[in-house]
Amino acid sequence: MINLIKIAVRNLFRYKRRTILTSSLIAFGVVLVIVFGGLAISFKTQMIGMITNTNLGDLQIHKKGYVESIDNLPLNISLSDSEYADVERALNAVPEIAAFSPRIKFGAMISNYVQTSNIRLTAIYPDLESNTLPDLIKRIKSDIKDKKNYLRQGEILVPENLMKGLSLKVGDEIVLIATNKDGSVNGIPVRIAAMMENVLGPSGKDGYIHIADAMTLLRMEKPEIIEVAIKLKQFDQLGKVYENLKKTLSQQPTQKEIHTWEQLSPFASIARIVDLLILVVKFILISIVLVSVLNIMTMSVYERISEIGTIAAIGTRPSRILTMFLVEGFTMGLLSNIIGILVGVGILLLMNTTSINFVFGQMNVALAPDIPTREILLTTLIVMLVSVFASLQPAYKASRMEPVDALGHV
Repeated sequence: MINLIKIAVRNLFRYKRRTILTSSLIAFGVVLVIVFGGLAISFKTQMIGMITNTNLGDLQIHKKGYVESIDNLPLNISLSDSEYADVERALNAVPEIAAFSPRIKFGAMISNYVQTSNIRLTAIYPDLESNTLPDLIKRIKSDIKDKKNYLRQGEILVPENLMKGLSLKVGDEIVLIATNKDGSVNGIPVRIAAMMENVLGPSGKDGYIHIADAMTLLRMEKPEIIEVAIKLKQFDQLGKVYENLKKTLSQQPTQKEIHTWEQLSPFASIARIVDLLILVVKFILISIVLVSVLNIMTMSVYERISEIGTIAAIGTRPSRILTMFLVEGFTMGLLSNIIGILVGVGILLLMNTTSINFVFGQMNVALAPDIPTREILLTTLIVMLVSVFASLQPAYKASRMEPVDALGHV
């Protein structure tokens, strides 16, 4: 086999210009897959992390029927005290869950006594919320000395666009007005603790208050939890935990629903498009390798007919001639693949030394692409398999030549 590899390398570099051009084309395809894959996977991972770690959580539990009416933020589709206790027991029994946070979500009006606007409020227990959404604190733009107590009773976190629209400042007192599920209206004064970036962009109007304040505003005797956000220890356990919790919740007395972040966020569609684009780039790579190797191997067989006739005439078996050309195609793919991987990884490492910044919603994100090990291994496998496949027909043709006809070829 070593001798066959030596012969293959020697034959490839008989025609240096053609071999270099073909190898460069295949290497370019490999570089394209690795660089695009690294960037796309990094973008997708960071966006999913931003959505799950600053807003949604990995999973959410609601009472059945809430998600269908989520745009109206209904208060009458909530978990009672006993229903939430059932959910809490189910979550505590799952070792893969790192943290969870109960929430009350509702619509309200916010007023600075001069102007009024609408706001969507999420009432939370701050310690539980920060454990479930570890990057939530990064959305706070104001200086907060005590990161653990970023929200106390009587305080509110106001989104940036409302702060600007109503000319508010941190420390100002504002009034929240809301209608509870029975239709009665109530209002409470709160102080602005900080300004927040909004993941949903300039149209978002999502603020945070303490659950105790929500109970006062909505006149609740006990917290009527609307949703429970869940954080997993390992994100890749999402499917397993989802199925287990879905089965557990279906066995409880009252019907509840569990949804993954993909079922709740429109970004899931973008993530699927990213996956599709990576697949398209791989298809382009397969086409490049197939056409390139097939072309160079066909030319190699055509130009060496007399040589094939000679080695066949001295007793070389057809199977060995077939193997010789297959090894030649394999070697072409291997050399091109190694060059492409080295260049592609080098480009990604270079990108990591510079900062690639972009804006998602209203949040600034620095893109630092990782080396996509899985994509590199898959690309290597694709190139090697397609190289051998593309060499098969020319190699078979060479092995089936009659020595007499081959020697008489001009």
